[in-house]
Amino acid sequence: MALLIRESDVLELFPMERAIERVESSFIAQHAGRAVNRPRERIFLDQTSLHYMAGALFDEKLLGMKIYTVSSGAPRFVVLLFDAENGELQAVIEADHLGRIRTGAASAVATKYLARRDAACVAVIGAGRQARTQLEAVARVRRLSSARVFSRNEEGRVAFCREMGQRTQLTIQPARSAEEATRSADIVITATTARMPVLQGEWLQPGVHLNAIGSNMPNRREMDDVTLAKTSLIAVDSIEQAKQEAGDLIQGLPSVGRTWENVVELSAIVAGDHVGRVRDDEVTLFKSCGIALWDVAAAGYIYREALAKGVGVRLPIWDRDDKTDDGRGSC
Repeated sequence: MALLIRESDVLELFPMERAIERVESSFIAQHAGRAVNRPRERIFLDQTSLHYMAGALFDEKLLGMKIYTVSSGAPRFVVLLFDAENGELQAVIEADHLGRIRTGAASAVATKYLARRDAACVAVIGAGRQARTQLEAVARVRRLSSARVFSRNEEGRVAFCREMGQRTQLTIQPARSAEEATRSADIVITATTARMPVLQGEWLQPGVHLNAIGSNMPNRREMDDVTLAKTSLIAVDSIEQAKQEAGDLIQGLPSVGRTWENVVELSAIVAGDHVGRVRDDEVTLFKSCGIALWDVAAAGYIYREALAKGVGVRLPIWDRDDKTDDGRGSC
């Protein structure tokens, strides 16, 4: 019987430390050819859009899909997790928190492999829900001393500083501008819904690492061309998907005389088959679009924890005793 796992259950079962481990292991499986990731597909209607993406982890015998709608700016996420051996539905997981946690975890993995070891000051552009898990995750892999945050809404950035200061035990200050937040940062996180660049390359000091996670549309950018021109290394979660969604690169690479040959998948760096940061003064970039493989890795862990702890609501769906057709005649 499948489990329905609610948002409150996800928060209980999926701490950031485990999320980072799961996402890192999924990168290794991805590079080893022991995983499948299918890029996001989208259907746009007048009032609502539908988005869906799928993946598989061979060694864990997991198949899954994240599917969500966006209507009036409100997204509704769910992950469907299947047993890859017998095709049975294992879980239906409400996936708003899952998505934010796994996206933060991916930036933590990128920071672990690409940021300077002594990186201590973080700038966050954006103060929404994604920005919160970004800062929480990065704080797990570097010994941070301080953070500065900028968002267009002053009340929102002050609330962010108060909440995240308590959660991370960091000194977090609101900045009056993105430039003020960024100028002396060792790590910069962009987590916005911007259509035009919010990060200017002239603000970046040598040796900074960038996690750009806000945009996954070809017509949107968070970084300007100067930022891309300054980067020594550009890593993405999936080149196939980035070519469809990463507006920062789709628009920016031709403008700075680069091609996709200058982009590497983070999985190759995690697996040790591609060099990461070479010098302390290099500028490195992780452009994240968010891939289904992370959702499957996260869902598998959450499902196993739910079983072990007796969490979730059992759904009497597709019970083996109810099967009357082998599926060969279906369309």
